[in-house]
Amino acid sequence: MRESFEEAITRTVSDIARIGGLTEDQYKLCLEMGLKKHAFPSGRALWVAGTEWSKKQENFPGFYNCQSGFVDDVKMFGLLMELAMCGTGTGAVLEQEVVSKLPKIVNKLKLGDCEENLSQKGGQERTQVVYSPEFSRVKITVGDSRKGWVDAYQALIELSMNVYDKFEIEDGTDLTINIDLSKVRQAGEPLKGFGGVANPVKLRSTLERVIQVLAKATGRKLSPIECCLLIDEASSAVVAGNIRRSAGMRQFSEADLEAAEAKLNLYRQDSQGSWSVDPEREALRMANHTRTWHHKPTYEEILDAVEKQYRSGEGAIQYVPEAIARANADLLDSEEKRKKFLDIYCNRGSEKATEYIIELAELAGEPSDEKIIYHRMHRYGLNPCAEILIKDNLCNLSEIHLNTLDPQDVETQKKAFYAGGLQVAALLQHTFENERLQYSRAHDPIVAVSFTGLFDFFVHAFGEKWLQWMMQGRPEGRIANVFIQKEKFYLETWKDAAKQAVIDYCEEHSIRKPNRFTAVQPAGSKSLLTGASSGWHPPKAQRFVRRITFGKNDPLVAALRDWGYDIVPAQSARDEAGNLLDDVDDPRVREVLVEIPTEVSWANLPGCDQYDLNLLPVTAQWGLYMQVQRHYATHTTSATLEYRGHEIETLAKLMYEDIQQDGGYISVALLARFDANATFPRLPFEPVDKKTYDKLQAVVNARRSIFKDSVTLLELLEPYDRPDFELIPQDSACANEACTAKADKDEALGIS
Repeated sequence: MRESFEEAITRTVSDIARIGGLTEDQYKLCLEMGLKKHAFPSGRALWVAGTEWSKKQENFPGFYNCQSGFVDDVKMFGLLMELAMCGTGTGAVLEQEVVSKLPKIVNKLKLGDCEENLSQKGGQERTQVVYSPEFSRVKITVGDSRKGWVDAYQALIELSMNVYDKFEIEDGTDLTINIDLSKVRQAGEPLKGFGGVANPVKLRSTLERVIQVLAKATGRKLSPIECCLLIDEASSAVVAGNIRRSAGMRQFSEADLEAAEAKLNLYRQDSQGSWSVDPEREALRMANHTRTWHHKPTYEEILDAVEKQYRSGEGAIQYVPEAIARANADLLDSEEKRKKFLDIYCNRGSEKATEYIIELAELAGEPSDEKIIYHRMHRYGLNPCAEILIKDNLCNLSEIHLNTLDPQDVETQKKAFYAGGLQVAALLQHTFENERLQYSRAHDPIVAVSFTGLFDFFVHAFGEKWLQWMMQGRPEGRIANVFIQKEKFYLETWKDAAKQAVIDYCEEHSIRKPNRFTAVQPAGSKSLLTGASSGWHPPKAQRFVRRITFGKNDPLVAALRDWGYDIVPAQSARDEAGNLLDDVDDPRVREVLVEIPTEVSWANLPGCDQYDLNLLPVTAQWGLYMQVQRHYATHTTSATLEYRGHEIETLAKLMYEDIQQDGGYISVALLARFDANATFPRLPFEPVDKKTYDKLQAVVNARRSIFKDSVTLLELLEPYDRPDFELIPQDSACANEACTAKADKDEALGIS
């Protein structure tokens, strides 16, 4: 059943209120701020809240945006896949000293027979693993459920390491693996409880690739990149299988050169302009890569990293000591203590820094046993959007849409952030079945109130003069002092309101108070609801084409096509040689992009249209990002800085100086500007000028004009909204009067 926006918000906020035991006044505030599009619950909660599925303890992770775990235990592989299947973005710390704790690969796996999924409705939910010692053969019958898929994947890894506890196998055995998918329901069949339809299109290839990766490592331990490939192969099955989000973050040691260059030339363009992807490394596109630095890097090290990111967009520098300091803010509760910790960690080593944390814990009456102190010193895991500092834990986010708030109405702003704090704190009532997750939840409860649309808010608040100052690179001077203080006022006001809500809630319910509670995520789908620029970032341009990924047979695709938008194949749509497909009706296309012409809310304000945001200097982006990092975020701030070749040294110097001065930097992603290098095709944002935008929007309006003004997108969706829907070419699909009229209008406009 489809919902209106009001119905979705009411359902979600009501369930959060039930879980958290909110008072009537707290509930009314959260609902009011949600309906006014000021404060949104997490995207995951909007999906699952209020369903019977979400009330089962094993499904609680489905509420949470993000997770990160240290891959030092074989069970972490299955957990990461399970969380990804719940829609949670997964982070994995894959430093060499972490993955070296995994067992060695002692049994060589070889793929045997594979029986396809033939059961239309599906069969047994549990995966069955049968070992035939006389033939050194294992048959894995994959269960038709989330747990079934995870157990099959986990069994392969444990069999290769000979830690599968169901039967005894002698070390060094060559195992033939037969895979039986006959119990898995076919594509298009409804999924129970979670919504959507099944599509096990990549399940077989995922299991095959896992076997290949494990076989290559026989006789030794897995490398960090091999661990990454195993995790990302599972993510590939999740995305293709359930047409659900899968975002990933992988953290590697700074000295791991294989990891640093793992994505170089992942995509290649031939002389004819066709794009292809390396099939052996394709799964790596499922996650972003970050390099962890446990010391203050030299300028030369930072410069090298910035140059590498310019070429590949990967390998961001994470400054670990600052991350650990923020994650222990309850003990390092003054600037003096924070800087002392950083000095000890960087100049005397992590062991001495650990001793300092133990000393502070004992003085504060906090637990100081070995397990909790180890946990405290390893809270630097990053989630896929890189804004949460976390160890073996889950974090829930709410999101404030600043573009819907009046810059002059500070009281309503405070209410919005207070409501956001209540919504994230309410889910601290959850307990998790997984022991590692629950330990972290009990000892390190974390939440995050995020915002989106900051750039839009500041343009409306400060006008064209602020935008001009940004375009000049935020130069120092009198006007800089004025704007910096105004930015700081808003950021600290919002942070204080969110913090107060979390404290008030936790004190009311006798829950351990989180020591970090604000962050800024990049903000994807929900930002589109209000047309907000993502997080703190500037929009790509005043006007751009926004591309959103859907499964090809999602009924929304057909409705959006009728609503006037163009549909093109997604980046995942490729031929056998790896070349991107161009025809959306090609049967090999399983994912598509909906192209939406977009104009920011301030594009037509006096004076604002004269600036080309593609020329926004990296110094301006850095300055605004660090304002947010210092005055709002208590976790960290998800940031992607875009830069050109001549800005490489400037950016490296900014990063180096801030780290040297303990200014608050933790990590940013870096991306070459659109016109700096050859760009990848079909990017999520493509800037266009006003003339092009007006033309594209005129086409959309013309297509849409065949409908009555009262027609809604939900009404257009209705005829397609069925489990067996399949997108078919427009020409053969349009037999009704509306489609005929649309075709006539398209022809008149010269639209193919």
